[in-house]
Amino acid sequence: MSDKPKILIAGAAGRTGSIATRMLLERGYPVRAMVHKDDERARKLSDMGAEIFVGDYLDLRSVRRAFEGVKRAYFVYPMQPGLVEATANYSMAAIEAKAEFILNISQRTSRPDATSDSAMHHWLAERVFDWAPIPVTHLQPTAFNEWLTVMQNMIRQGRYAVPFGPNGRFAPISCEDQGAVITEILADPWSHVGKSYRLLGPVELTPPEIAEIVSKTLGKEVRYEQISGEEWVREVAGQDIPYLSQHVQGIVPMHEKGLMDGTNDVVEKITGRRPETVEDFVKRHREVLGG
Repeated sequence: MSDKPKILIAGAAGRTGSIATRMLLERGYPVRAMVHKDDERARKLSDMGAEIFVGDYLDLRSVRRAFEGVKRAYFVYPMQPGLVEATANYSMAAIEAKAEFILNISQRTSRPDATSDSAMHHWLAERVFDWAPIPVTHLQPTAFNEWLTVMQNMIRQGRYAVPFGPNGRFAPISCEDQGAVITEILADPWSHVGKSYRLLGPVELTPPEIAEIVSKTLGKEVRYEQISGEEWVREVAGQDIPYLSQHVQGIVPMHEKGLMDGTNDVVEKITGRRPETVEDFVKRHREVLGG
């Protein structure tokens, strides 16, 4: 039996959660992987050595069971309504279980005056965790490089179509780098308690610059165009998702005003490695993107 603390990973089948689960298991930590359903992704986590817990964040009884025997926990919630209630449940269950630390992933656009409902809910969720008598750290990542793989059909057609205008900037970050940060903090949280970290990639780029990098790396024309948030969601998801559309459209003015810009060395300081560039991400996913 490991003498290391058991760690609960919420959203363990998702992008950041699955990477953190893998990395923590590789370092010998016992991991309870909380998933929404027992599917192929959950079975892959089980094959790695994770303990699978099928649960519901919006059911306090379920979250209480997830926390049994847990000392540290990672919280992430999908882009859908219910974040604040899920945060309250997670916080309450952690308190009752006498957990020693929570790592919460929020977003770069988290603000009390955000137009996006999701961004405002993330700001409020941060405050809920802050009010709880458990040490907490917040991560605030910017837009993910993984947007490119979500947009693979567009890119195969030679289009980088996004809701953002041509002048605003952000520094995209990969989930692999976020997973590494999550792993390092959960393994040794004490110097990070009470801090909020903006997780940013190494280079600020405008949307036309991102399209140009994708084009050059794949060796084919990929042109930038601006579409509405509703159109973007419909293209990448194949359906209307009002909550996501409202978020995407709501952060467009923040992008235009420079409220999503900036880069830093947080990833490198915490993990000891430089975060992945857009070019490197595209190279790594060349086959998916049609290069």
